[in-house]
Amino acid sequence: MERDAVSGPGTGLSIEPGTLYVVATPIGHRDDISARAVALLSHVDVVAAEDTRHTGRLLSMLGLAVAQVSLHEHNERDRVPVLVERLKQGEAIALVSDAGTPGISDPGYPLVAAAHAAGIRVVPVPGPTAMVAALSASGQPTDRFVFEGFLPARAGTRQERLRNLATEPRTLVFYESGHRVVAALADLAQAFGDDRPATLARELTKVHETIRCTTLGALAQCVADDADQRRGEIVLVVAGAPESATVASEERLREVLDALLPELAPSRAAAVAARLTGTSRRAAYRAALDRAERDDPEA
Repeated sequence: MERDAVSGPGTGLSIEPGTLYVVATPIGHRDDISARAVALLSHVDVVAAEDTRHTGRLLSMLGLAVAQVSLHEHNERDRVPVLVERLKQGEAIALVSDAGTPGISDPGYPLVAAAHAAGIRVVPVPGPTAMVAALSASGQPTDRFVFEGFLPARAGTRQERLRNLATEPRTLVFYESGHRVVAALADLAQAFGDDRPATLARELTKVHETIRCTTLGALAQCVADDADQRRGEIVLVVAGAPESATVASEERLREVLDALLPELAPSRAAAVAARLTGTSRRAAYRAALDRAERDDPEA
């Protein structure tokens, strides 16, 4: 489909044919959508939406009548090639999720990756994301952080993941659902310690927004006692491990590997050491190889 670039009124905006626009939408407060996002949504050929009903309500609120096509985790495999072909034909497509920035614990990245692979221009239209909103208001260090998304639903897998993160020195950001947040906070307190500083950010930008900055132990107790704190969308921001804990963990790993390596191959020693110390298998294996090479430089 051939057409000229379209300028959005009053924005200096230019809509380029054959371009994929990754558009952030509000996570709660409707006024958080940018003027640029509104102008783009009013001029693209089609909106690829996680849920067309949800996005339809947003478009209606904005007074926009735009064609939509659904794009979610259950149809991405079939739908992405079709959308890439439409982009190749010159259509401008806006990718949106139900709330926030597409691809951040939401569908979207397979389409973005496929567009890049096909030589199609991808343009981000930045805006709200619960992760950054929670981090900015958490009171935790923000110069270095790790986004872990949703923790595993299964208790054993979740607890293992948290043991591997217990000595991570950077601030940690998690998404969690209301029906799992009690168990998740209990496991966090168990793995990181009751006294680790943490913030619970709930229903950000919405009427019942809550931000609680305290410790993991206090948050676990609060959420267990108050059902209201288990409602809505939840972000957990947890302070990184203090340097002393990281150093102690590394020393413990070295001690365990020194005992195991004379008896076991590095891969086996690393697996046992990871289980005993709570270190990730990858980190334990790297440490095992380093120590094996140090002890036998000719190996």
